[in-house]
Amino acid sequence: MPFITGFSFPAILFLAVLMGALLTRLFLPGLVGMIVEAGFVRPNFRGEVIPLGAGLVFSLADVGCIMLLYLFLPVQLQIFALAFCLAMAAFTCLGLVDDVWGSRATSGLKGHFKNLWQGRLTTGALKALAGGALSFFLSALVGPLVWIPVNTLTLALSVNAINLLDLRPGRAGKCFLLCSFVFLAAGWGQWPLVFLAVVTGSVLAYLPADLKARAMMGDTGSNALGAALGLTAIWVLPEWVKLTYLGLLIALHVVAEKYSLTSLIARNPLLDRLDRWGSDRE
Repeated sequence: MPFITGFSFPAILFLAVLMGALLTRLFLPGLVGMIVEAGFVRPNFRGEVIPLGAGLVFSLADVGCIMLLYLFLPVQLQIFALAFCLAMAAFTCLGLVDDVWGSRATSGLKGHFKNLWQGRLTTGALKALAGGALSFFLSALVGPLVWIPVNTLTLALSVNAINLLDLRPGRAGKCFLLCSFVFLAAGWGQWPLVFLAVVTGSVLAYLPADLKARAMMGDTGSNALGAALGLTAIWVLPEWVKLTYLGLLIALHVVAEKYSLTSLIARNPLLDRLDRWGSDRE
């Protein structure tokens, strides 16, 4: 069911990656300049003050690209396109709220819900509650009813997983790209992968700035990347692959509640090498 006559599925995926990369290269310099001018900068893990929230570019590039392609999509795919745009925009906004007003005094889902139980609303709890509701809505909007619980949990945990990984330059982006390539292979031939391809191109264009610590994507960007992975997982992955992916997400969250992921990565030579690859931490 090619939606642009004369183009094959691989060609359209390549076009989507290219468009995502080009729009990101177009938007990123102006966006970073705007962030710096507004004074929205934060110290990174080394204490260097750099722009925060540059991950807004993922949502801008994705929505911009889908707007350009929308009229060429069949009606069935237009519904997925609108759902994808909604997810990117909404989860980006929730991440931006955390970047602007969030406090690092409380961490982990357990800590945020403990504060909520005591009557204190944190941005982390707000993200979890609003993100959970949004995940349920999106799972019910496009997908079999019987899979709503699994799909809701998959989407919500995907969003938080990338957030958990975004603690060092390039780490979240590299993990996203790894998952993206796995999903493209596992769901090959399914047209909703076009939207993931756009975000993949955007990340490829953005990653050098993150690796060299010239900008931080923040929760603004990590939430968007997690949403892109989560939606793609619930739409295109075979059932057993989806359940395996959900199991890995649950395991990651359990480990992250008890241990520092950065410390665990640093103690594993292979993971540590991959984590440092491409950055000035090599």
